[in-house]
Amino acid sequence: MAGTRLPRRKIAVYFADELLAGRNVTNQLAAYLVETKRVREAVLIVRDIEVALADRGVLLADVASSRELATETKDAITRYLKKATGAHDIRLRTSVNTDLLGGVLVETPSERLDATIRHRLNQLTATKI
Repeated sequence: MAGTRLPRRKIAVYFADELLAGRNVTNQLAAYLVETKRVREAVLIVRDIEVALADRGVLLADVASSRELATETKDAITRYLKKATGAHDIRLRTSVNTDLLGGVLVETPSERLDATIRHRLNQLTATKI
């Protein structure tokens, strides 16, 4: 791949396959981006890799909540995402966001599920107007 300027989707497919084969490709991807002067595209390429992984049944989901999630809650989110997406492998990246009042915000490469209290309150407010 060195020196060749490839479309983002081809890059994503290549690195998704490498990751699924168990290879650590972080340095290789970084070197490619620097060498081809595409560092500014890093976020987009990583998102494309996540989409390529989802196409292969491996779903990465970012889950934000106001406090650390219990194992049961993580398991429930995993079950929900498996059923909703058909993915066979769900990987949660959890984070604590103290700005959230409660509930969870789940983001995948193609979907966003806002089950936060703030979102629910905004919905209630919008329906009364």
